[in-house]
Amino acid sequence: MLRPWETQFWLDNSPGKTLHTKLLNTLIIDIKNGRLSPGSMLPGSRSLAEKLAVNRKTVQQVYEELEAQGWLTTRPRSGTFISETLPEYGLSNSVKELLNNANKTENTPGLVDDLYQDAVNIQPQLSSNNDGTPDSRLIPYELLARTYRKTCIEMHRHPISGYGDPRGTTELRESLAKMLSEDRFMNCSAEQICIVRGSQMGIYLASKILDPKKGAIVVEQLSYPPAQAAFESNGFSVIKCRLDHQGLDIDHLREILVCDSVAAIYITPHHQYPTTVNLPMERRLALLALSKEHNFAILEDDYDHEFHYQTNPIPPLASLPNSDNVVHIGSMSKVFSPDLRLGYIAADSLLIEEAAREIMLIDRQGNTITERVLSNLMESGEIKRHIRKARKHYEGRRNYTAQEFKRIFGDQVSFDIPTGGLAIWVDISQLINGRPLDDLPSNDSMLSTLFSTDQAAPTHLRFGFGALNETEITQSIEHLSQLLLETSD
Repeated sequence: MLRPWETQFWLDNSPGKTLHTKLLNTLIIDIKNGRLSPGSMLPGSRSLAEKLAVNRKTVQQVYEELEAQGWLTTRPRSGTFISETLPEYGLSNSVKELLNNANKTENTPGLVDDLYQDAVNIQPQLSSNNDGTPDSRLIPYELLARTYRKTCIEMHRHPISGYGDPRGTTELRESLAKMLSEDRFMNCSAEQICIVRGSQMGIYLASKILDPKKGAIVVEQLSYPPAQAAFESNGFSVIKCRLDHQGLDIDHLREILVCDSVAAIYITPHHQYPTTVNLPMERRLALLALSKEHNFAILEDDYDHEFHYQTNPIPPLASLPNSDNVVHIGSMSKVFSPDLRLGYIAADSLLIEEAAREIMLIDRQGNTITERVLSNLMESGEIKRHIRKARKHYEGRRNYTAQEFKRIFGDQVSFDIPTGGLAIWVDISQLINGRPLDDLPSNDSMLSTLFSTDQAAPTHLRFGFGALNETEITQSIEHLSQLLLETSD
């Protein structure tokens, strides 16, 4: 059987001056805080060394040292495991220092001026330029069908009468808790998870639970329009915070907090929508410190986490120090298909109970069969296998998209190759050259994701490559060049 998830490790902020010490202390911390549970299996020394880009001997020495101290145990021909009985002594001094100083953050360095303007959609998005949706042709339908059949037979043999838990099935919540722990560094239980019908429902529920009397909700200057619509429908005013080439401008957020009451901030830190940038660790820590200081919630939309192409993803906000106010919202829909309509909220148990009460009023519970199917796929390791295969396809399409933009447009457009996600953020300001939106052919779906202020010319275009093969990518970019080059004449 496949391992359900590959356990991830993050060494950048670990205490110690050498990689050996950093890895040693990271493992001890993860064992002490319960992220690595007794009896769980660690990656092999070779695979972990490759993932962390360290010498294999370093990993072997760390494993041997921790085994000698009683943290780990080795089983012949099976692997290295967390000991069932852990040592009684505490953390090393360097680890204690890390935990004691975790709340201390340095001010972020000087930030550049805004690069992006407010967003305006010329028309609804159409399939020819999908804005970053996954490719339904990659869905393993036969695997889904077999798992549905197996699950239905099991439920027939062991019927359960009555309605289920509005938070979702225990099986899926436990599978998600395991995934969040092993793959995303989060230490949460099944009681801290609520299943929803996609991330949009999670966003709506989270803001429904918050109190508009406590203040506005801050969003990134360019942000996900349906999220803003959900906040406004729940009675919140929305304040926009500037973006730069590294994401959310923390200095501008500080200015907002001085002038306005803020109930929450909504953010897509992993692959910012729509600009695709990844919020760096120092800004994540600064944001969490501000949340604790000013007592506002952070609605973390873990957008496109599965599709990250360069080394390990940065840990989510919900896994870092001062994350008590974080509401982590994710979706499993993109992994297989948006048709599954499965997402989740991970937060403190009180907020999850409130979410369950809201669900009782509008939906009662989710789709029990689909939830159990997804849990079976997660536990068998098939989800991980599919993500790995899909990630290779999407990384190849990202690289091909970048290649075709350079071939077709040359120096007339510019972009940074995104570290993940299913779209690329292209600067077209040189081509548009200040022309207003009215001069562009608004009936063409290729221009459905232009971004600008209400009065100014568009400056950027978000090009989704996820659902396009190489032939379709070339055709789409060539068609786009005809539209934009005609406009620039």
